[in-house]
Amino acid sequence: MALSITEDIRSITDLKRNTNSVLEQIHKTKRPVVLTVNGKAEAVLLSAEEYEKIANAFNLLKFLVPAEEDLNNNRYKEARAFFKEFKRDKKISG
Repeated sequence: MALSITEDIRSITDLKRNTNSVLEQIHKTKRPVVLTVNGKAEAVLLSAEEYEKIANAFNLLKFLVPAEEDLNNNRYKEARAFFKEFKRDKKISG
Protein backbone atom coordinates (compact mmCIF):
# COMPACT_ATOMS: atom_id res chain seq x y z
CA MET A 1 0.00 0.00 0.00
CA ALA A 2 2.80 2.38 -0.92
CA LEU A 3 1.69 5.92 -1.57
CA SER A 4 2.17 7.39 -5.06
CA ILE A 5 2.88 11.09 -4.57
CA THR A 6 1.89 11.87 -8.15
CA GLU A 7 -1.49 10.09 -7.93
CA ASP A 8 -2.48 9.81 -4.28
CA ILE A 9 -2.20 13.40 -3.04
CA ARG A 10 -5.26 15.41 -4.01
CA SER A 11 -6.82 18.65 -2.86
CA ILE A 12 -10.17 18.91 -1.14
CA THR A 13 -11.30 20.97 -4.14
CA ASP A 14 -10.33 18.11 -6.45
CA LEU A 15 -12.30 15.72 -4.25
CA LYS A 16 -15.36 17.98 -4.43
CA ARG A 17 -15.13 18.25 -8.23
CA ASN A 18 -14.19 14.62 -8.93
CA THR A 19 -15.64 12.57 -6.08
CA ASN A 20 -16.46 9.55 -8.23
CA SER A 21 -13.00 9.57 -9.82
CA VAL A 22 -11.28 9.71 -6.42
CA LEU A 23 -13.45 6.88 -5.09
CA GLU A 24 -12.75 4.78 -8.19
CA GLN A 25 -9.02 5.39 -7.71
CA ILE A 26 -9.16 4.28 -4.08
CA HIS A 27 -10.99 1.07 -4.97
CA LYS A 28 -8.83 0.33 -8.02
CA THR A 29 -5.40 0.98 -6.48
CA LYS A 30 -6.21 -0.11 -2.89
CA ARG A 31 -4.10 2.87 -1.80
CA PRO A 32 -5.22 5.74 0.42
CA VAL A 33 -5.58 9.26 -0.93
CA VAL A 34 -4.11 12.13 1.07
CA LEU A 35 -6.39 15.16 0.95
CA THR A 36 -4.79 18.58 1.20
CA VAL A 37 -6.00 22.04 2.18
CA ASN A 38 -3.80 24.92 1.07
CA GLY A 39 -1.08 22.43 0.16
CA LYS A 40 -0.94 20.78 3.58
CA ALA A 41 -2.12 17.26 4.39
CA GLU A 42 -5.49 17.44 6.13
CA ALA A 43 -7.02 13.96 5.93
CA VAL A 44 -6.58 10.49 4.51
CA LEU A 45 -9.31 8.76 2.56
CA LEU A 46 -9.32 5.00 2.08
CA SER A 47 -11.79 2.30 1.16
CA ALA A 48 -13.90 0.72 3.87
CA GLU A 49 -12.29 -2.64 3.01
CA GLU A 50 -8.76 -1.28 3.51
CA TYR A 51 -9.81 0.51 6.71
CA GLU A 52 -11.23 -2.76 8.05
CA LYS A 53 -7.96 -4.57 7.27
CA ILE A 54 -5.96 -1.90 9.10
CA ALA A 55 -8.34 -1.92 12.08
CA ASN A 56 -8.16 -5.72 12.31
CA ALA A 57 -4.36 -5.67 12.14
CA PHE A 58 -4.23 -2.99 14.84
CA ASN A 59 -6.55 -4.99 17.10
CA LEU A 60 -4.37 -8.06 16.65
CA LEU A 61 -1.29 -5.99 17.45
CA LYS A 62 -2.87 -4.96 20.76
CA PHE A 63 -2.78 -8.65 21.78
CA LEU A 64 0.85 -9.02 20.80
CA VAL A 65 2.19 -6.14 22.92
CA PRO A 66 1.51 -7.82 26.31
CA ALA A 67 2.83 -11.12 24.94
CA GLU A 68 6.06 -9.43 23.89
CA GLU A 69 6.34 -7.84 27.35
CA ASP A 70 5.91 -11.30 28.91
CA LEU A 71 8.70 -12.67 26.72
CA ASN A 72 11.00 -9.77 27.58
CA ASN A 73 10.35 -10.32 31.30
CA ASN A 74 10.77 -14.12 31.16
CA ARG A 75 7.10 -14.73 32.03
CA TYR A 76 6.53 -17.75 29.83
CA LYS A 77 6.79 -21.53 29.76
CA GLU A 78 8.02 -23.80 27.05
CA ALA A 79 5.11 -25.59 25.37
CA ARG A 80 6.26 -29.04 26.48
CA ALA A 81 6.41 -27.98 30.15
CA PHE A 82 3.06 -26.18 29.89
CA PHE A 83 1.24 -29.20 28.45
CA LYS A 84 2.85 -31.57 30.93
CA GLU A 85 1.62 -29.38 33.82
CA PHE A 86 -1.78 -28.91 32.16
CA LYS A 87 -2.30 -32.66 31.75
CA ARG A 88 -1.23 -33.27 35.35
CA ASP A 89 -3.56 -30.55 36.72
CA LYS A 90 -6.52 -31.77 34.63
CA LYS A 91 -5.75 -35.41 35.37
CA ILE A 92 -5.39 -36.26 31.70
CA SER A 93 -3.41 -39.40 30.96
CA GLY A 94 -1.42 -40.14 27.86
